[in-house]
Amino acid sequence: MKNLYASHYLSEIQKYPLLSSAEEHVLSVEISKGSQNALKTLINSNLRLVFSVASRFQVPASSFQDLIQEGTMCLIFSSKKFSGSFNTRFSTYAYPWILQYMLRYVNTECNLIQIPHRKNELIKRIEKAREYLGETLGHAVSDEQICLFMQIDMETYKEAQNYTFSYNSFDMPVADDSCACIGDFIQDKSMNAEDKLLYDEERKEIRSLMDTLPENEKKVIWYRFNFDGEKKCKTLREISTIIGISPEAVRQTELRALKHMKLNVAV
Repeated sequence: MKNLYASHYLSEIQKYPLLSSAEEHVLSVEISKGSQNALKTLINSNLRLVFSVASRFQVPASSFQDLIQEGTMCLIFSSKKFSGSFNTRFSTYAYPWILQYMLRYVNTECNLIQIPHRKNELIKRIEKAREYLGETLGHAVSDEQICLFMQIDMETYKEAQNYTFSYNSFDMPVADDSCACIGDFIQDKSMNAEDKLLYDEERKEIRSLMDTLPENEKKVIWYRFNFDGEKKCKTLREISTIIGISPEAVRQTELRALKHMKLNVAV
């Protein structure tokens, strides 16, 4: 999917000719005067730069399209700021900006768990400081030493640590030679065996009581108390449409059915 999109997009942007240094200078002057046509020309002629930078990242097809969009937004920004007085080619000027925007996108948006960009950068700085101090001092460093080296307070450090995470797939084998997966060892705490047995017995008893009801009363209880497995119980009006009686008749039928079932339970 990524290769298909990339091939199609590249064929589209190659329709725009590359610019010479002199042409970029002229366009920058026109852009400073407010020319939208000059801005559009400079942008379109440099879309291949965005594509080239994006192609270096290993991301899924959906993220690759977003990466192109992120780079294009930066290209537009750079085109508005570029000036021929910089004495450099536009691609040289725009490249660092585009790369920075894409790196920020990949580091924040492409993670399975997304965290704010500033927090992500702080976490990276802390890890680099930990590695540097460990290599320099020759032993594991304390949190206080890292804070002192980075000149940050302990509260900021602990807050950043709360954002760190690791993840594994439930389908990951527990050992190289094992067929068992991590998910096989996760306890189901939604209901214990005793509660499930009682729940099943209650449902059987209620279903048995429902079988003693007339057909319409049985249908009303079935839909009213969600025996059809829907996400929510049906309203009186919804049941009236299904059965073909008025909402008030449905209400009266429900009362009769519940009274009948209570009497049978008492017996």
